[in-house]
Amino acid sequence: MLTLVNSAQANSEALTANASTPQVNEQQTPLRLTKSSISKIDLFDWLYIQSQRNIKQLEQVKLQPNQSWRKLSKRDLQLVGASDLWLSLSIFSPTDYQTKIIALDNPLLDSAVIYHHINGQLIKTTKWGDTLPFYYRPLESNTFLYSFDLKPNEMHQFYIKVDTHGSRQLPLTLWSPNDLTQMIETKNLGYGLQIGLLVAIGLFSLFIALATHSYSYSYYTGYVLGLALLISTIHGVAFRYLWPNMPMLQQVISPILIPFIMGFSLMFTEKVLLLKYNNLSMLRICRILAALCFSLSFILPFINYNLAVYILFGVITIVCVMLAVFSISQMWAGKPYARLYGLGRITLLLSCILTGMLYIGMINLNMDIQTPVMLGLTVEVITMAAVLAIRYHDERKSKMKIQQQALEQAERLRESREESLRAEAEANERLEQMVQERTLELEITLRELNEVNQKLTEQTTTDSLTGVKNRAMFDRRLIAEGRISRRQQTPMALLMIDIDRFKNINDKHGHLAGDYAIKTIAHALSENLKRPTDLVSRFGGEEFAIILPNTDETGALQVAEVIRNAVDSFTIHWDNNDIPLTVSIGVSVAVIESDKHPTALLEHADKALYLAKRSGRNQVCMYQQETDENKIT
Repeated sequence: MLTLVNSAQANSEALTANASTPQVNEQQTPLRLTKSSISKIDLFDWLYIQSQRNIKQLEQVKLQPNQSWRKLSKRDLQLVGASDLWLSLSIFSPTDYQTKIIALDNPLLDSAVIYHHINGQLIKTTKWGDTLPFYYRPLESNTFLYSFDLKPNEMHQFYIKVDTHGSRQLPLTLWSPNDLTQMIETKNLGYGLQIGLLVAIGLFSLFIALATHSYSYSYYTGYVLGLALLISTIHGVAFRYLWPNMPMLQQVISPILIPFIMGFSLMFTEKVLLLKYNNLSMLRICRILAALCFSLSFILPFINYNLAVYILFGVITIVCVMLAVFSISQMWAGKPYARLYGLGRITLLLSCILTGMLYIGMINLNMDIQTPVMLGLTVEVITMAAVLAIRYHDERKSKMKIQQQALEQAERLRESREESLRAEAEANERLEQMVQERTLELEITLRELNEVNQKLTEQTTTDSLTGVKNRAMFDRRLIAEGRISRRQQTPMALLMIDIDRFKNINDKHGHLAGDYAIKTIAHALSENLKRPTDLVSRFGGEEFAIILPNTDETGALQVAEVIRNAVDSFTIHWDNNDIPLTVSIGVSVAVIESDKHPTALLEHADKALYLAKRSGRNQVCMYQQETDENKIT
């Protein structure tokens, strides 16, 4: 376990080298590491930049005099574009064997080549960058990673050649593997929440747009989904999962998406602020800028990248300023929705200004450059969603008011007719009243019957203790999914799950503790099934069964391991006692071939479960159909 100290201590320790520490040259100080060093080190203070330009080959770099290397400064990174930019880094371990990972957290970097030397000898060359397919990366991650082992008294020197059309930001960090994994998981969770929120809002708006034929929701849908794709691109998520084998698309997607998003934002502004009725000058400006933005989406991918960056910067600045001015003007005029809309636009403008100040070095905050604008965009999307929700509510109230007025007018007409035909009207009124009473009684009876039927259906398909589906529901679903598998020729997986040593829990802590354990396991199973088609049910006693449609052996084993690890990771507390829980899981997978095959598949899963229990419990076993033998995974 590495001992964590603060950054100042780490820098002091790393710069302190004893007399036996080998030096790369007189101009460069190596980073000295021991097992007591912190597990995360910012490498900026140990990076050196080659002052000579237009050096293409590593051999030419090695021939340069020591005086041509100088310490890297923040000014060197506050530029756009780099060609043949050479950096140097040296790391020395005097006594300890360590495994370290160098992380370069700039997913949009075009190209970086790292030359790894040990004691002056080149041992490995690795290429990074989004101009290469994703599978070229030595470690599969959105962040560029390079792993190496440090042995005692070894000097590791790295030459890094950078070529990029975008930002020069080179956030290089030295990590221990465990802490890097935790950092990546935390960061990916944040990315997932942000992207997931945008996608959810975008899809919700799309469904409302399709249902109501609303232009406002249509423009908002294009804006939000475009933002979700742009943020996925910036964080490297899109390149990893959507087009990993198309690096050319990765190079042009941002110049396409940014003006596309700005265009939809302008069209959305026109509708939300009702510029057609409130200000025709603003309306014309919005439409002209929107047309310009959509045109740039088709033009920018075909021009010089540096020029495209400056054009985008100018367009974004103009659009953000204009939208902020429009919103403030409409707020001042007291127009509806302008206050909330203005809050979102002003927040976005301020976040863009803060990001720009971070980019050019006017201020220095302990955050990524894109963090303020990402937060600003998220706040803006949420406020725009609130504007649409309020507007939808107001429109609905207005329609209801019109309907109410129409009903009142019809009522007055009916009353005037009743005055001229009083006798007939009274008879008709009594008859109508009787019909209404009978209709109301019938509606109440039908509603009560429907509620009873729903409760009865739920009771017959749900296990009362755990809240998951019961055995009867499992049997019906098994037959149905078996027919689908047979018709579509897709594999179906069954998981049989049994709580290990459940009898000991009942005997030692009582049946109430056993019931609590069963409910806890049921909740864990439900939480770890991600697809709506997957079914978890209580099979009987302490046994559960899971149906995984359209799932092969690999997917079934992966789900089973996730469930087993989830249960193994927590302990329930009962009467001041900690009760550990584990489960044994049997897995069977097959493409259903007959009506009797699902029952056979269930038997196979039960055999695999028996093997897991017999082999020591807390295991996942797969039933092998080819040889009728089981293996433990």
